[in-house]
Amino acid sequence: MNARFTILIILLIAILFGLSQTLFIVTERQRAVLLRFGEVERADIKPGLHFMIPFVNRVRKFDGRLLSLDTNAQEYITSEKKAVVVDSYVMWRIADVQRFYTATSGDELTARRLLTARVDTGLRNQFGDRTLFEVVSGQRDELMQDLTTKIGGITRDELGIEVVDIRVKRINLPQSVSRSVFDRMITERERLARELRAQGLEEAEEIRARADKERQIIEADASREAEVIRGEGDAKAANIYAAAFSRYPEFYQFNRTLNAYVASFANPNDLLVVHPEGEFFRYLK
Repeated sequence: MNARFTILIILLIAILFGLSQTLFIVTERQRAVLLRFGEVERADIKPGLHFMIPFVNRVRKFDGRLLSLDTNAQEYITSEKKAVVVDSYVMWRIADVQRFYTATSGDELTARRLLTARVDTGLRNQFGDRTLFEVVSGQRDELMQDLTTKIGGITRDELGIEVVDIRVKRINLPQSVSRSVFDRMITERERLARELRAQGLEEAEEIRARADKERQIIEADASREAEVIRGEGDAKAANIYAAAFSRYPEFYQFNRTLNAYVASFANPNDLLVVHPEGEFFRYLK
């Protein structure tokens, strides 16, 4: 009984091993080819459960999802003979499994290396046909779209790879050039700062001159109004004095004579030669 059970177990294991060698599964995220002694027998196998002949067939599976390739920054020359350092990335996926396997032997590292070389050549050509301004801002989107179309056609025919998108992450100047560019930028900003300061000083002088002019005008107007008011006051005072003195002319005469005395004898060193019986001293008698 034990011998039969052991034989049954061994037979079951053998059957399971045979099934594992004849069955394989391709998921929705995979692309696969079936090989017969190293040559492609069936390409682009659909997702599902499939059969193969053990020791004759072999299946190779690849990632069928959208993949990214982050390339190293490279230095390119624009049409103006200016060097720029470009950092880019590529979005790609396997479009033709048989061609991909034939071109790369199914090695993803080989595929990435070949794709990097073709993208590098395409970027070098695109940058060489454009100026620095065009590749930085003016025609950057057009450059990427044109490059994606051209590289995509080449990689599909040669490598079985579909290039979905190529994008430039950064465009920098080489380290040897950056310092001189920064120095020029600093010099330009300092020159602009000096111009702004000079304009500010000029405007300040204009504002100060206008303020001084307005101050002088205000003072002149105030002085003129003050003189007018003072003249009107003096006229009113004179009228009041005249009205008051006209009522008492003798008192007015006496007041004027006293004022004349004060004015005449203000300085003790003055010498006044007058007849003592004259009209001037009549109030001193």
